[in-house]
Amino acid sequence: MQFIYPAFLFGLASLAIPYIIHLFHFRRYQKVYFSNVQFLKNIQQQQSSKKNLKKRLILITRMLALAFLVLAFARPYIPSKQNTNLGRQHVVSIFVDNSYSMLTVNREGTLLDEARTRAKEIAAAYSLNDRFQLLTQDFEGHHQRLLNREEFNDEVDKIKVSPQSRNLQQIINRQQSLLSTQHGDVSSIYILSDFQQNLFTGHPVKTEASTGLNLIRLKATSLPNVAVDSVWLLSAVHRPAESEKLIVRLHNYADEKADKVPLKLMINGAQKAIGSFSIDKRAVQNDTLSFSGLQAGWQHAEITLEDNPVNFDNQFFFTFKVQQQMPVLLVDGGTPNKYIQALFNTDPFFNPQAVHYGNVDYARLAAYPLVVLSDIKSISTGLSQQLKTYVNKGGTLLVFPADGADIPSYQSLLQPLGAPYPEKVITEKTKVNALNLQNPVFKNTFEQLPQNPDLPQISKYYQLSQSTASGESLMELPGKKTFLGDYSARGGKVYVSAVPLQDDYSNLAHHALFVPLMFRIALLSGHDSPLFYTIGRDESAELPPVQSSDKQLLKLSMGQQTIIPDVRQQEGSTQLYFSDQVHQPGNYELKRQDSTVAVLAFNNNRNESDLTYLDDAGLKAQTGSNGNTIVVNSGPTLKDAVVNANRGIELWKLCIILGLISLAAEILLIRFYQAEKQAVSVPIT
Repeated sequence: MQFIYPAFLFGLASLAIPYIIHLFHFRRYQKVYFSNVQFLKNIQQQQSSKKNLKKRLILITRMLALAFLVLAFARPYIPSKQNTNLGRQHVVSIFVDNSYSMLTVNREGTLLDEARTRAKEIAAAYSLNDRFQLLTQDFEGHHQRLLNREEFNDEVDKIKVSPQSRNLQQIINRQQSLLSTQHGDVSSIYILSDFQQNLFTGHPVKTEASTGLNLIRLKATSLPNVAVDSVWLLSAVHRPAESEKLIVRLHNYADEKADKVPLKLMINGAQKAIGSFSIDKRAVQNDTLSFSGLQAGWQHAEITLEDNPVNFDNQFFFTFKVQQQMPVLLVDGGTPNKYIQALFNTDPFFNPQAVHYGNVDYARLAAYPLVVLSDIKSISTGLSQQLKTYVNKGGTLLVFPADGADIPSYQSLLQPLGAPYPEKVITEKTKVNALNLQNPVFKNTFEQLPQNPDLPQISKYYQLSQSTASGESLMELPGKKTFLGDYSARGGKVYVSAVPLQDDYSNLAHHALFVPLMFRIALLSGHDSPLFYTIGRDESAELPPVQSSDKQLLKLSMGQQTIIPDVRQQEGSTQLYFSDQVHQPGNYELKRQDSTVAVLAFNNNRNESDLTYLDDAGLKAQTGSNGNTIVVNSGPTLKDAVVNANRGIELWKLCIILGLISLAAEILLIRFYQAEKQAVSVPIT
């Protein structure tokens, strides 16, 4: 046993006071004379011995009461195994999980309310001279400073729910970044959370050996939950009044089947589709919603689920743009290709722009979803480099080689993109013998394909090199030789033809397949702009070039919220950086003055939707073999648990109780303990 304030032990000298009082009894006796005391002497001796016993017992109880009082002030305790830093200043970092899962209701309200209370209890377990850091999921800058207890309690009361979701290692690293600057102080880490499984990365967390790690698990009730994880549209280019198909990915995070979950699609405030779905336990399934009747412009879309009681993830926002016209850039070698121009001029939705390969405006390349190269004998180094950048940023490139093409220049363009390039001309007549009907270009194009279809005839063609990248043939020649290939290159696509659009090479330009082939390639092209972003995960967005200046700032706004992102102009695009400024899900308009440049959708992180928690054994396994790691279940004695973990078992309360018991014993002795009286008969003479 040790003492926090051993100086108070000098107070034990006061035990001499009751001893002296009892030793020197300063009571005056009154003499009474009797004629004969022969018969009283024996009785007096018997009563005197019993009175002396009573006085000694009272003396003992008074001395014990005084001794226990002195010990209570000295604060005795039984040291714990971790107690090696008594008397030094403590620096305590307390993390309060304020993610959406902490809105789950328990007996004390929400888990976030309980976490606030427990954080204050932890602070109360330390002395007034100790300092505290408050950390939440937001990782705000003012959380990187130390507070006294009163300031800490005020900051705890201000904690609100956050859409952010960090893993445990990120949280500990953030806490240790501050604690590492406090040299000579005793550092401790406390983490108050429900400890969902997604809080862990699968690897044991790492902490400094000198830092104590304490996990306070708040018990939550497991609840069923269904959420929309993602959405995507089948068409890359959206036309006014066209029919659209939306794929919705639903995730059931519960251990029981979800039956008939209502789902509703709203676009620009109007209901476009409804549905009801059943999902097996712990299953993910894709469902299709069809809608039409959209006008040109940006579309504010929202999917709503009716899934109670967990409702923080019942909404999913996304945006897309319906084009009034689709620009197509036609790059030629001097004379526009009559077949390609005539094709795109037949549909007013397409807006073809023909340009000589030496006059291409590189700064505006990103504005064209599709670039078609035709009849260019030699591709310049500058154009080749700009086209590679264009494809890598999501553009679609369609290449028809020229008659007498410069093979090395085509190789320098196509080989880095993982697409095949023309090697040599093969002068033999042949015929396309296969179509890839599973490719999106031809899929759902034909109602029924005849057994012996009339396919393009070939007089001569370029032999294409073997591609090492992911790709497939749209049209094949005998011997599985590629006639028209589809290849993915980072964010974009490259289509390469084995023939120019000339009659002496093939009849492709006159064939019935030419129109649906070119239109499908155009409609599937375009920059794959994200339909949505995730708060806390996507901190930047890439857009086609947008001009801005100090007088024409780009602002992201929704309702009363306005955010000014960091804008950086890059080659062929504009990059927006949000830096954790977006906190609320919804559809935000990106404006330059009064004009809307784009509409961006932000959703909460779906990691919080999985309400599965680790137990104590799982927590200990994830926190490794750190000897300082303790796992505490929240309860009414959390403050005492923290005190016992830091100092050991304190005994001052026991001393107070024993002191009160001693005083009570003294009162009982004085009140009820009396010497036995004996009746004596004395004869009268």
